Amino acid sequence: MQQRIDALRVVPELMQAMVALEERVAAAGLEPALPHLVKTRASQINGCAFCVHMHTREARRDGESEERLYLLSAWRESPLYTERERAALAWTEAVTRVAETGAPDADYEAMRQHFDEKEAAALTFLIATINAWNRLGIALRKVHPVGKEAA
Repeated sequence: MQQRIDALRVVPELMQAMVALEERVAAAGLEPALPHLVKTRASQINGCAFCVHMHTREARRDGESEERLYLLSAWRESPLYTERERAALAWTEAVTRVAETGAPDADYEAMRQHFDEKEAAALTFLIATINAWNRLGIALRKVHPVGKEAA
């Protein structure tokens, strides 16, 4: 695999805007562990190897367990996730697959049982942002680090 376009070099102003959005979303007040799970799960669904690699590394660096990362793709069948995390992951899947799901009211209402209005908006922006990054990573063929230093 070879990267198609180095967006940071070609359109730095657009990359800076994406990074600024990412920073604003990160500062929106969600607990630190949740964005790692959301970003990794959306990236798994979208098949973005670069983002799966990056977000699992960041999650481990910030104290997330290997077991919870390994089981993330099967979170519905695992008791390792809190009810709040489960609601966020269900909403992540619904929004990531919006063309298929239409973001059902049931998933939204389940999420809102655990997130106030501001948190729900921040979570939705988080999901939208990682989906945008996934689409850029896949379309531009961003390649994750490989080799011993990447482990």
